Amino acid sequence: MSEIIRTKAPKKPEPTNHIVAEIRESFGKGAARKLRAVGKIPAVLYGHGTEPQHLTLPGHEISLLLRKTNAMIDLDINGTAQLALVKDVQKDPVRQIIEHIDLAVIRKGEKVQVDVPVHLIGEAAPGMSVDQDAHTLLIEAPAISIPQNLEVSIEGLGAGATIHAKDVALPEGVTLIVDPETLVLAVSAPTDQDLGEETAAPEAAGSTEK
Repeated sequence: MSEIIRTKAPKKPEPTNHIVAEIRESFGKGAARKLRAVGKIPAVLYGHGTEPQHLTLPGHEISLLLRKTNAMIDLDINGTAQLALVKDVQKDPVRQIIEHIDLAVIRKGEKVQVDVPVHLIGEAAPGMSVDQDAHTLLIEAPAISIPQNLEVSIEGLGAGATIHAKDVALPEGVTLIVDPETLVLAVSAPTDQDLGEETAAPEAAGSTEK
């Protein structure tokens, strides 16, 4: 009998931070449309007193990279390496196609201030309602290690529990910039009105006209 060799399916490649950029010499809406038509995205790189550089980026690679918040890019501009942070992404409001990207020059060892999403982990006590006031928090972090999110556990929290910005655990080297007293979330019990609506709904659904 011949031996059957089983192999694991190859993993999908992770989006790379290394992007080869081209110097852009054509400007205006018409030139931008032509670039997007061939799968490229116009961008501008600025910061640290440098002259703005108008670039063209590969659309597919950039779209994958932008799935991350506060994406850091290792640019290759005509053979010159430059670290950059995505500062702004302009999209078509209807088709959601990326039209333009603003990039900020980043120096090694530099810290940046960015808004980072707050992710809730776990579940509050049974029947409790969680109202999240702050979905992002402004922090300062090393440019090369910006956290993708800040996790906040709500496991078992009961009525009256609150979490403020100062209560959120931060990774090493990260500093809170927003007011520490900023309310992130509050837990409350259902009101009598909520309970009344819940009990009335099944009755209304089961009633029929005779």
